[in-house]
Amino acid sequence: MLKVYFLLLLLPLMVEAQPLTKTEITRCNQQAKNVTIIRDNWGIPHVYGKTDADAVFGLMYAQCEDDFKRIEMNYVEKLGRMAELKGEPELYNDLLIRLLIDTTEAKADYNRAQPWLRKLLNAYADGINYYLYKNPLIKPALIQHFQPWFPLLWTDGSIGAINTADITTDELKAFYNGNDEVTKAENKEPELPDGSNGFAIAPSKTASGNAILYINPHVTFYFRPEVQVQSLEGLNAYGAVTWGQFFVYQGFNEHCGWMHTSSDVDVADLYSEKIVKRNNILFYEYNKILKPVKEKKITIGYRNADKTLQTKTFTAYYTGHGPVMAKRDGKWISLKSYNRSMTSLIQSWVRTKSKGFDDYKQAMQLRANTSNNTVFADDKGNIAYWHGNFVPVRDKNFDWSKPVDGSVAATEWKGLHKVDEIIHLYNPANGWIQNCNSTPFTAAGINSPKKENYPSYMAPNGENFRGINAVRVLSSQSDYTLDKVIASGYDTHLTAFDVLIPALLKANKTTSSDTTYKSVETAIKILSEWDHNTSEKSVATTLAIEWAQKLLPVLMNQFKNDEKADLVEKFKKFAAEASLPVLLRPFKEVITELQNKFGTWEIEWGEINRYQRLTDDLEDIHDDIQPSLPDGFAASIWGCLPSFVSRTYPGTKKRYGYNGNSFICAVEFGKRIKAKSLLTGGESGNKESRHFTDQALMYTKGQFKDVLFYKEDVVKHAEKTYHPGQ
Repeated sequence: MLKVYFLLLLLPLMVEAQPLTKTEITRCNQQAKNVTIIRDNWGIPHVYGKTDADAVFGLMYAQCEDDFKRIEMNYVEKLGRMAELKGEPELYNDLLIRLLIDTTEAKADYNRAQPWLRKLLNAYADGINYYLYKNPLIKPALIQHFQPWFPLLWTDGSIGAINTADITTDELKAFYNGNDEVTKAENKEPELPDGSNGFAIAPSKTASGNAILYINPHVTFYFRPEVQVQSLEGLNAYGAVTWGQFFVYQGFNEHCGWMHTSSDVDVADLYSEKIVKRNNILFYEYNKILKPVKEKKITIGYRNADKTLQTKTFTAYYTGHGPVMAKRDGKWISLKSYNRSMTSLIQSWVRTKSKGFDDYKQAMQLRANTSNNTVFADDKGNIAYWHGNFVPVRDKNFDWSKPVDGSVAATEWKGLHKVDEIIHLYNPANGWIQNCNSTPFTAAGINSPKKENYPSYMAPNGENFRGINAVRVLSSQSDYTLDKVIASGYDTHLTAFDVLIPALLKANKTTSSDTTYKSVETAIKILSEWDHNTSEKSVATTLAIEWAQKLLPVLMNQFKNDEKADLVEKFKKFAAEASLPVLLRPFKEVITELQNKFGTWEIEWGEINRYQRLTDDLEDIHDDIQPSLPDGFAASIWGCLPSFVSRTYPGTKKRYGYNGNSFICAVEFGKRIKAKSLLTGGESGNKESRHFTDQALMYTKGQFKDVLFYKEDVVKHAEKTYHPGQ
């Protein structure tokens, strides 16, 4: 299935350095004059352009100043070229990208784009290339010249939004290497839930009578910067932008705001194909007719162990449903998906200029957002929620959670559901909406949508512990202010331990005559008196989380085939059924390990749970010797709303955060915007900048800064004002 070629000559995949031409330099110099960037006292760039294209040009230049490395890596990944930098281990990740994202199609979309969109795409490329021209000491790792069609490689601005159903790279590798198939159970480690939180509070529940939106994405640290971008053509958006994209992904304008949480709505399906070989030609059966399997050569460059650039050429296979990705039960499995489109980019842009609910809903009618749920609020007092957006219509007689028969027309998608057909909420009577990557059927308490009214493929995800916590918090309060919304978003109750701790205490009661576990009685007493709230000074938090980390693989493996149970149900079943040794042995191990590591098991959570940012290297680097800050928050899986996911690293005893709260913002929509925000560490990716860690202590404490939305306020707090290139 594959052929291997070793080339010592320059590869067609490589991008040679392409310095700007005189024409490009003249054009960029002129456009730079139309752009003003004001860096405020937090280093946040406020970009002002005459036109939307000017604003995009300036935004890309400012992003490059803050972290060009991350911009480039995002596009290296979406081009399927990571193996050229990181070597052969990335080969099949690159193959997966190449199977799902066709650069030829992206180029064609650029060529047929409407003039307004092409101006933005050109400005995107010019802004980055102008930065490289003006900063010759910056050496790209791979991409020497950015192309205007690059943004058309993504669906909606979320770099991780590649939908493969449940196909894994190990399955892909096995198939294209001609090996035996890899089963899902053998291949795939349980995926731990992560994601984001979004709250919308209606005027009936706020002190001011204005709607409030809480924006709380959970992503890998430093994944998105904080920006404002404005033009004289009606653009004025503030929020988080994914490195390398030219629109605000999660944020607000003067009229409304939008918060995206990762969605589990079924937007990609697997097809079990009936393959027939005739005269050495492959066919697949469809409606009792044999159709030829399409073949395409895909050549991928990679670095071997001695850093020599080599290539592998794969023969990729496609049926009418899409690329063949795996082999299961002796049958080829193809994938139907929507992983790249120009319409998605258009939708991502136009929603940033929405003037309220009606405009935003009109943008949603494009139905091209494949990866997000949306929590919304506006200055007219509307709050809303959409569970997904791009949702194919399917025959309800099939189980779409598994591969369906690709040989019959009945399994074809039948268009897309209309926006009002997908699961949604508009101004619920309870006055609040929440989504924490959990089921939409608890999004507004008793006013939530009803599960029986929708097909199962619209909401395959169940409840999680953050969702339970959010409903508990939002149901109990009113008269919200910005500060009160932030406090709710920072509720640290770990609802998972409302399930696990009682099971441990019950098991401990049965050991009164067993001396095996006498040594942990004092520690268990601490847990028995704990309120299940995480905090920096809590010894109980340390004991509980270290213990639960040991239980989790056992729990997930025990219920790996229970596809109908959600995370909360699995925890409850485990707690009810787990034997005494399963619960107590890991707890005793935790006591021993803490004692050996730190000389005592009575160690506060903030002592071992740390925030640290040392270098501008894209790989996580942590060190127990270098300075770090205590962090009292915990991972979202345990129900903590302000997520802080941490782990140990090679050579460290302490845990260091790497994922969780990133750009956090609360915004109130009235006659004037009022907002507060917080960013992981700081705006700049340059370790020499004071904005590398100027928000670090605030981040660990949940202390927000005032958002400077209006230009007069920005000017008052200006640290630097300049045109790109100056």
